[in-house]
Amino acid sequence: MNEELPQVVQAEVAPGLAPPPLRFDRAEWAAAFADLGTFIPYVVAYVSVLGMDPVGILLAFGAALVCCGFVYRTPLPVQPMKAVGAVAVAQAAAISSGAVVAASLVTGILWLLLGLSGAASRLARAIPRGAVLGVMLGLGISFMLQGLRMMAGDWMAALAALILAVVLRNSRLFPAMLVLLVGLAYGVLRQPALWEGASFGFHLRLPALAIADLHWQDFVTGTLLLALPQLPLTLGNAIIGVTEENNRLFPDRATSVRKVSVSTGVMNLAGGAIGGVPMCHGAGGMAAYAAFGARSGGAPIIFGATLVVLALCFSGAIAFLLQAVPAAVLGAILFLTGVRLAIGNAPRTRDWRVLLPVALTAAAALWNVGLGLLVGIAACCICRQKHNKGQV
Repeated sequence: MNEELPQVVQAEVAPGLAPPPLRFDRAEWAAAFADLGTFIPYVVAYVSVLGMDPVGILLAFGAALVCCGFVYRTPLPVQPMKAVGAVAVAQAAAISSGAVVAASLVTGILWLLLGLSGAASRLARAIPRGAVLGVMLGLGISFMLQGLRMMAGDWMAALAALILAVVLRNSRLFPAMLVLLVGLAYGVLRQPALWEGASFGFHLRLPALAIADLHWQDFVTGTLLLALPQLPLTLGNAIIGVTEENNRLFPDRATSVRKVSVSTGVMNLAGGAIGGVPMCHGAGGMAAYAAFGARSGGAPIIFGATLVVLALCFSGAIAFLLQAVPAAVLGAILFLTGVRLAIGNAPRTRDWRVLLPVALTAAAALWNVGLGLLVGIAACCICRQKHNKGQV
């Protein structure tokens, strides 16, 4: 079993080799906004439900995306931490915006320590690759299900977006992400009131230093309710999973669990200081970038630079842009991302000792990624023991 499922590749690019050039061609521009399906819903929730300042949130994401594009040279994404966002919105009465910022700072410290100490790498080496594949497969299926739920609000628009994205996927003339512009136009026509209150003029605005307004209660709430429950999900998807996906798609620019852990820590510490929310790298986001043509760090740099300019110079237009693209269109993009992620991580074997742990892990990961990881580890160990006994 171990021979068929080797451990996650974690080799760095050989020292002395020049890094591959960044690309900013049509394909990178076409894929730059492919991760909006997971980005927009969480940012809208933070702004509308918790009343957080969108300038600090968008600036933190933008700066992190630009830095990751230059450092990794691959379309490594930066996404909102999903468990933190879900808990924060669901328990908005008990969780303040300060607790979310504190959770970002605590998350940054934890992953920086786990990465620099080597603990994250040791944990990754101890986890069978069958469990990792199961988590990735489960995430792909969950993206598909979430996409279908978002599409249910307007099936006509969703199906049109889905067909348009598929038809334009290999077009050299029109990028597939043209579906976003079409969706934006449709959203404005459907809700002309969105134009009211939107300001598209240049207005320079800097974010406030959020760390100065935090209290000890924010750190207690942010740590116990937000940061700590997110750790298993981050380890499975945003650390091990994204390392696996990066190295599978771009073996010439392989990264490591340690490097991804450290960058997760750094971007959360820096982002939390200016009012950002907990962020992570996500395998689904990388699958989205790759599905729409990204092949270098150019796509996240383009997306990140757009967010930075929007946050600093056109903050009056943020609310309009976050609400204009219909959820059904974003759901279609999310569905296609899930299909790509699931197909790319499905085992290519008929051996039940491989398929069973992956299937059990994927099923559990649909409910909770941390639980899925534990189920996968247990299932892989049991199958390995049965295989070893059969050889005796």
